Amino acid sequence: MIAAVGTVAGVFLVDVEAEELLGDGNEVPAAERPEVALPRVVAAARSGATVVAVVERRPPLMLSNDGGATWREAGGGLPPGFAVAIAEDDPDRMLYAARNRLYVSANGGVFWRSLPFELPDIDSVAWID
Repeated sequence: MIAAVGTVAGVFLVDVEAEELLGDGNEVPAAERPEVALPRVVAAARSGATVVAVVERRPPLMLSNDGGATWREAGGGLPPGFAVAIAEDDPDRMLYAARNRLYVSANGGVFWRSLPFELPDIDSVAWID
């Protein structure tokens, strides 16, 4: 599971499973940001009927499994965020970016684990495999 992470210092490639930095990347693949009818949205991502939105509040995530018709809070222990990505082939696999740390969920945002390294200020994330 490789992710591209855009920061103020450039793009980094990260192996999320091995929890290691792979080196510099060229770009973060552009993803279409879904329209969500929520206040204070910072970032959003979609895969099928699953939509996740980063919001400026606690907890910092709102999740929908029905295309945005209904929402539930998630990420109660996460710090404020700046970007989020959902794997196209597995909507349960999510990547969340706080200011300089990445968090990953393999179960649709129920549980999150932080990766052990810090990066320069993060502004975008995307799964590339």
